[in-house]
Amino acid sequence: MSGIAVLGTGAYVPERIVTSDEVGAPAGVDGDWIIRKTKIRERRWAAPGQATSDLAVAAGRRALAAAGLTPGDLTLIVVATSTPDRPQPPTAAYVQQQLGAVGAAAFDVNAVCSGSVFALSVAQSMLAQQGGRALVIGADVYSRILDPADRRTVVLFGDGAGALVLGSDSPGPRVRHVALHSFGDLSGLIEVPAGGSRRPADPAALEAGLQYFTMQGREVRRFVVEQLPQLTKEFLHEAGVAAEDIAHFVPHQANGVMLDTGLEDLVLPNATTHLTLEHYGNTGSASVPITLDAAVGRGAFRPGDLVLLAGFGGGMSAGFALLEW
Repeated sequence: MSGIAVLGTGAYVPERIVTSDEVGAPAGVDGDWIIRKTKIRERRWAAPGQATSDLAVAAGRRALAAAGLTPGDLTLIVVATSTPDRPQPPTAAYVQQQLGAVGAAAFDVNAVCSGSVFALSVAQSMLAQQGGRALVIGADVYSRILDPADRRTVVLFGDGAGALVLGSDSPGPRVRHVALHSFGDLSGLIEVPAGGSRRPADPAALEAGLQYFTMQGREVRRFVVEQLPQLTKEFLHEAGVAAEDIAHFVPHQANGVMLDTGLEDLVLPNATTHLTLEHYGNTGSASVPITLDAAVGRGAFRPGDLVLLAGFGGGMSAGFALLEW
């Protein structure tokens, strides 16, 4: 069993509530259609002056308070995001600056919606080797990269941040096992075409709308339905636990209807599935830690409970973490 413990969790979502009727109007659909297709009733969007780092800092402060630690206690900050403040420097540098965590190494991880689980895995491994305290944050502001007229994407996404504090040689819920997967042959299913070295966001790209997030929804759904159950079974086998042992399941909050379809073959007979998408939508890399923090806040977990985290998203990618509460 890993010697790395979860010392605290925290989350932050912006104040602005965007209803499904509001977001659907420019895309030519109504709220009832969105709710029927996604189970998402509302989402939060960042204020004009808010960047990803601002959300990340707010969630990080709450996680540190829950852990009873200060920024000066941190040795590592890992921010998972695919909507950074700027292409350079890493958003984690701004988080370190705003928190005043001057002694912490800080860097970003981009595995799109799987990012927070990837970041957790990286931090867990580094702490196992070096010791210390790590702040792991998933944060995204997708509202800035959505085409308001694209009903395949704009209806799904919200903004937010979720965080965990991890510590070595500490009491608390344990990180028992992690596993990461990437499927680069499917990298075209989810992308922002312009804004990088392959295609700069020049006037021609902006005119064509290539700065917006795009997704081949049907193929993404197929990936989730075909891959998630099998990858989960393999992960549990590697971790040495039976499906019946899992008490709680915290999946990426992609789409409520898609999750229902994907869960048909994902047999976790004793697990409570935790969802926040009805009110927050798909918050990208933030969705798993936001949902985990919500469950912690409700007192849902009991000592000894096994909690399965599952992220999946662009790349394509999938990440799993098993926590023992």
